Amino acid sequence: MMKRLVPTLNRVLVKRVIQPAKTESGILLPEKASSLNSGKVIAVGPGSRDKDGNLIPVSVKEGDTVLLPEYGGTQVKLGDNEYHLFRDEDVLGTLHED
Repeated sequence: MMKRLVPTLNRVLVKRVIQPAKTESGILLPEKASSLNSGKVIAVGPGSRDKDGNLIPVSVKEGDTVLLPEYGGTQVKLGDNEYHLFRDEDVLGTLHED
C-alpha cells in the first residue's frame, strides 16, 4: 500500500539533495566541499492563519529547490524514501539556476 504525506499548516515536505562525492572525471571530493544543504520540495501545506484568521500561504511551492538549515526538521520515512518536514519559516531560501 502506497502512503502519501500531505503536510499540515505551514509545513514543507523536503527530500534532501545528496551532493556527489566525486566529480564526473573521478576526482574524490572532501565532505566539506559539498556542504550546501539543499533539498527539493515534494509537498507543501496550505499555510497558517494570522490572529485575524486570514490565511498566510507558504512561500515555496512543489518542485522548488530550497536551502535548508544544517540541523532541524523532522525526519519522515515513507517506504524506502527518507524525507524531512520543515516549517516554512525554517527554510532559508530558494535556489535558482542562472
